[in-house]
Amino acid sequence: MTDKAKGDGSSPTPDELRAQVARTREELGRTVEALAAKADVKAQAQQKAARVKGMVQDKAAHALHTAHDKTPEPVREKVASAGDQLTQTAHGLGRKRHNKDAASGMGEGRPGGRGDAHTNRNLLVFAGLAAAIAVVVVATRRGGRC
Repeated sequence: MTDKAKGDGSSPTPDELRAQVARTREELGRTVEALAAKADVKAQAQQKAARVKGMVQDKAAHALHTAHDKTPEPVREKVASAGDQLTQTAHGLGRKRHNKDAASGMGEGRPGGRGDAHTNRNLLVFAGLAAAIAVVVVATRRGGRC
């Protein structure tokens, strides 16, 4: 603590000591925060996962855009039509499932029941995946020709 002493040999004043203590506390606080950040493995993993997720989403969007641009309009129309048919089929199956669940007492709010929202979401996801697969199959069969 004598490193801040005045050049004339006198010891620091109480105000100078308080200021030095305050600076030391601030520096120590920053050091502790830096060490805590390095030790927080979960937060680091979450940050990395978010970065990777963003990169994957960007690449997927780019691939979809490229596939869309390289696919001729008649093929896109056929795929859209097939996707619409799949969606209609999925909704029909969902209605049948809902009617069956309602008849058996397995609807939403019942023990063991999954409810309409869950069924519709799954069916829509299935229809979307089927449409995406149809696009890939058509593009693959064309052999990359535009």
